[in-house]
Amino acid sequence: MSNQGVTISKDENKMLRQLFFRSLTVFAPFNYAKQGGSGFCYTQMPFINKYYKNAEDKKEALKRHITWYNATQNVGTFIMGLSASMEKENSEKENFNVDSINTVKASLMGPLSGIGDTLFWGVLRVVAAGIAMTFGEQGNPLAPIIFLLVYNLPSLATRWYLTKLGYSVGAKYIEELYTSGLINILIKASSVLGLIMIGGMTASNVAFTTKLQFSLGGGQELVIQDILDQIFVGIIPLGFTLLCFWLLSKKKMNFALLIFLVVVIGILMSLIGIA
Repeated sequence: MSNQGVTISKDENKMLRQLFFRSLTVFAPFNYAKQGGSGFCYTQMPFINKYYKNAEDKKEALKRHITWYNATQNVGTFIMGLSASMEKENSEKENFNVDSINTVKASLMGPLSGIGDTLFWGVLRVVAAGIAMTFGEQGNPLAPIIFLLVYNLPSLATRWYLTKLGYSVGAKYIEELYTSGLINILIKASSVLGLIMIGGMTASNVAFTTKLQFSLGGGQELVIQDILDQIFVGIIPLGFTLLCFWLLSKKKMNFALLIFLVVVIGILMSLIGIA
């Protein structure tokens, strides 16, 4: 069969079906360290086993995809299909920039999730619930089934279409990117976008406000938080995030232990009145 002008072989179509069904379980092995990383890796295994003949190459490919992953499930199959296509290219070309696989993957998570959350969680789910409630108010026992059908049929159709689209887009355009030299621009732009997304997540999810203040006499108070904000708004959350990153990447600290220490430190700082 073909999609977007690119021929997809029978074997590739079979693997894409495997990827599609495996994508339904992407967050089943969810954990706070890698979120859906294990599930994403599971979707790539049919392609990794097919295209890599050397055991060491398979190992490296699996390590690439066991890293952190989080994207709205309804649209995440585009990333999975694109990643599978890039793995195929990497197995066939010696000069392929393997770093581009995770770079492109990371850069697409945020934008696609923004679209997916809006369309499926913000719009389709509400519409499906509204239709189902209309039947439910009439005492129709099919109301729950109607909700599931209205929500899941478009969702599953989108998943399958984006699975093929991601794979065919990769097959069609990656070669052109390498030939024209635009791949380096793409990698750099994707890296910048990925850093922006990480920075945004740090600013919105990591918070610290100290209660420390000292009396200077004459009714004046020295508020430490005001001084910190004058230096750099969010300087403590940023520094703490970088410290955690350093402990994980350089000191190889266990993720569960780090979470435990963060909780303990937070409790202690609260008890002694620092935060």
